[in-house]
Amino acid sequence: MPFRLLSAAALLLFAAAAVSADEVHDALPTYGLPPGLLPDSVKSYSLAANDEFVVELEAPCYVQFSHLVYYEKTIRGKLSYGAISDLSGIQAKKLFIWVSITAIETHPADGTIEFMVGFLSESLPEKQFESVPHCKAKASARPGFFPEELLPLPVSEV
Repeated sequence: MPFRLLSAAALLLFAAAAVSADEVHDALPTYGLPPGLLPDSVKSYSLAANDEFVVELEAPCYVQFSHLVYYEKTIRGKLSYGAISDLSGIQAKKLFIWVSITAIETHPADGTIEFMVGFLSESLPEKQFESVPHCKAKASARPGFFPEELLPLPVSEV
C-alpha cells in the first residue's frame, strides 16, 4: 500500500506536465527506478493520468553501458513502480544485432535491473545506472563496434 500511495502522489505531481531534465532524473527514483536509465540530453518529459509517458531528447544519441545503447529522439512507455512496460525508443547492441528494449523491471533484492526484449531478458547490475550518463551523437569508435552506417537509424530516416 505505501508504494501505491507514493506512486499516486508522484503521478499527481507529474501528470500531463512537461518537466525539466533534472526533474525527470529526480522523478525516476520515486518510481523505484535509477536515474541513469535516461541520458543527460532530456529536453522534455510528460506523464499522463494513465501512467503513459513520453520523453523527448535533444537528438537521438548513444550511451555506452556494458552494451552500447541507442536512444531515439522520442521514448515512450508505461510507468509503474519498479517497472516500465510497452517501451519504445531504446535499442541495445547484443553481439552483432540491435534489439529493441520492450520493458524494464528492477529487482532491488538482487541489486539488478532486468531488460526485456520480447520474451528474452538480461539482468544487469543496478550500479551501472546510478548516475545519469552523457549522451553522445555518435557511437564510440572503440574496437569491436561496427561503423556508423551499420548502427540503427533514427525512425525518420528508415
